[in-house]
Amino acid sequence: MKVIVIDVGNTSTGIGLYDAGRISRVTHIKGGIRQYQDQCAEAVRKAAKGMVSGAVLGSVVPTVNNAWKRLIKNELGCELLIVRAGLKMDVAVDYPEPQTIGADRLADAVGGVRRYGVPLIVADFGTALTFDVITKDKRYVGGVITPGLPLMSDYLYERTALLPRVEFTGVCPLVGKTTQQAMRIGAQIGYRGIVREIVTYLKKSIDSRFKLVATGGYARWALEDSGMSFIIDPDLTLFGLGCIWESNAD
Repeated sequence: MKVIVIDVGNTSTGIGLYDAGRISRVTHIKGGIRQYQDQCAEAVRKAAKGMVSGAVLGSVVPTVNNAWKRLIKNELGCELLIVRAGLKMDVAVDYPEPQTIGADRLADAVGGVRRYGVPLIVADFGTALTFDVITKDKRYVGGVITPGLPLMSDYLYERTALLPRVEFTGVCPLVGKTTQQAMRIGAQIGYRGIVREIVTYLKKSIDSRFKLVATGGYARWALEDSGMSFIIDPDLTLFGLGCIWESNAD
């Protein structure tokens, strides 16, 4: 079955096609449906290219969900499945207030289990950096949330008079010879320290041999040459959304 998968984050939107476990025709839009409705509609048409069985939305911005319902109805003529705790999925949610879990975190957990098995820790490098823990009996038990790279760099830029906005590109120098280089070292090397400490803490707290999977727009840049044994999977969230749709297709 072919399904449109939509991942709405705080700063970007990912749209693609899920087809029998494969993700393709992906478009990433810097921003969301409020600012770029035409681009979102075009991305949906590009992903669909004909008949699809449905569409599924994982959104951490609830105020735009109705706009996505209307767009999918207009473009595809079908209803939109909005991911939330309580739907059928490959993991059991063992969490005091399951309705507070972000749809992206549920999708990461489901996609991670389907692709890599359990036990598992999934790190998602987005606006926020999240860690989600799935135990060997396929229970989602929670995780960790910390500010993401863009939040940290934007805060320095906005709250200081002289520091520029750092670009997350290029090779990390040994010593910063410019302000931009110095900030890049702080972002990349410092962020690896955060990741390493959180993973060590989680492994020690739960005492299990977890596989490590990373996704999100900043995962590869942050983890490249870090020595940490992460599998980097850029399409994991979209894949997980497709898996959740399959489980609820009836």
